[in-house]
Amino acid sequence: LAGYNGTIFAYGQTGSGKTFTITGGAERYRDRGIIPRTLSYIFHQLQKDSSKVYTTHVSYLEIYNECGYDLLDPRHEASRLEDLPKVTIMEDPDQNIHLKNLSLQQATNEEEALNLLFLGDTNRMIAETPMNQASTRSHCIFTIHISSKEPGSATIRRSKLHLVDLAGSERVAKTGVGGHLLTEAKYINLSLHYLEQVIIALAEKNRSHVPYRNSMMTSVLRDSLGGNCMTTMIATLSVDKRNIDESISTCRFAQRVALIKNEAVLNEEIDPRLMIAQLKSEIQELKDELALVTGEQRTAELSQEELLRLDELTERFLEDTDPESILDVGPDMRKIKYCFIHMKQLMNQSKISDKKLLSQPTLEEKDSSMQAGKDELKKLKELLQQRDNEINILVNMLKKEKKKVQDALFQLNAVSGGSKVLEQPLSINLEESRSPSSCVNLKEAKDISCLVHRLPFLSRKTGGKMSLGCQEAFEVFKRDHADSITIEDNKQLLKQRFAEAKSLGEKVNEVRNKINHLKGELTQRHIQRAALAVASPSEELNKLDPVEEKLRAQIEEEKKSYKTMFNRLKGLKVEIEHLQLLMEKAKVKLQKDFEVWWSEEATKLQV
Repeated sequence: LAGYNGTIFAYGQTGSGKTFTITGGAERYRDRGIIPRTLSYIFHQLQKDSSKVYTTHVSYLEIYNECGYDLLDPRHEASRLEDLPKVTIMEDPDQNIHLKNLSLQQATNEEEALNLLFLGDTNRMIAETPMNQASTRSHCIFTIHISSKEPGSATIRRSKLHLVDLAGSERVAKTGVGGHLLTEAKYINLSLHYLEQVIIALAEKNRSHVPYRNSMMTSVLRDSLGGNCMTTMIATLSVDKRNIDESISTCRFAQRVALIKNEAVLNEEIDPRLMIAQLKSEIQELKDELALVTGEQRTAELSQEELLRLDELTERFLEDTDPESILDVGPDMRKIKYCFIHMKQLMNQSKISDKKLLSQPTLEEKDSSMQAGKDELKKLKELLQQRDNEINILVNMLKKEKKKVQDALFQLNAVSGGSKVLEQPLSINLEESRSPSSCVNLKEAKDISCLVHRLPFLSRKTGGKMSLGCQEAFEVFKRDHADSITIEDNKQLLKQRFAEAKSLGEKVNEVRNKINHLKGELTQRHIQRAALAVASPSEELNKLDPVEEKLRAQIEEEKKSYKTMFNRLKGLKVEIEHLQLLMEKAKVKLQKDFEVWWSEEATKLQV
């Protein structure tokens, strides 16, 4: 906020709590991590300081197997990690690092920033690989960029805060992983090894070369590790005795980091475009003042080109949202008067056009309604085609399962002899047959019958875009899902917070009405005492009135209560918004897990 760069990064072995520390838990509001708490603190401080104009942007970079990916790019809808835009490192002649294809998204308040964080985490979850279910096999860097400027000043302060979630180091000999997990572990351990090399080189004062370029992560964090930045490291340790060696290694790494001393400087710069514009404006103002002082006036009529130019300047001035913009037409009273006349005409035309717009629909509205109808028709056709495809698939699946059931029933009939099986194919007990082979066939028949009964529930998708039967399957899946208890707990907590906020809002209104009532009584008391002082002056009327003092004390007490409840109401709003984001994230994860489960079941039925 003061213009200095900062970095917070967590380092430790796998499973020691780095991701929980940086991003927090997804279940409870009090388990928020450093990133959401930092966003809340920053925007709370920005609201307090009204003397400067602040601009806030965020970026979210993921480094997986030494490849960078932008998690906040709005132009890509990723279903795989490879679909996200790749971020490349570029270096200018001054050895400043630039990240190509890394987008900066503006956030004007805490809600937008948390939504961007949620979007990045969702992209990270959606784009995970089958070997990356926990989404902790990569390094992630969430960066908050802040620029501040005083109104009318050409000096801009720029700063950035890196919040880094490093992937966990692990010993392959202990974990025994292979395949993709082994490749991921190699890249993770290699990048952390390069990070340790950089830390060792920075700790040794005599070293002239620091190997930043060995990995993408150390290149991105060059300023954070040994440059213009205030850096804090969080060492996460495992309390398990089996991990004592890794814990000691983490502590040694933390000792090396503590030896590094960075020199953070204030990041101030002068915006050359703003300075040039200010100087030009100042020169023009001085020329205009000089012309007015010398008394140079013109009486000739304005040309058509000059009138069109004045019309354009006036309209541009009215459309400009910049509070510092001015309408500069020079020290010519003819132009000044014409601009006022044109401005008045525009205001009158605006009033007339507003009345016409209210009285009848425009051509644009008709076109938009026709386009909306076409879009709706297209959606209905696509939905109908989707339902036809679902019906065809389900009919084929039902035929296959029916044939399997018939084959199983014939086998049961041949083994146990008959008629009982045909009459009651789905209610036979294992005691009805004593041979081992019949027991196996009876179990198979029960499994197939259960599958047939369950088949209608596996034939539809959730939500408004899915058929009704699959909604039942989704409800069954949701009920048995591992996160169902957490989702229900969050629902109940959200309901409680809504009820608390509603009750608190009513109390705030009551206190505000009471304060207004007390103010009215105090004003009435003032009027009465003033009237008595005019009618019969006395020394008693010059003394403090105990009734007024009592009213003032009551007003102050109610004000304190009002401020306390209002601040609590603001806190509840932030907590409710965070809970809603957690619910949305859990909903996305539940939907994805259901789609994976649905695909597996459909594949099994088609085999």
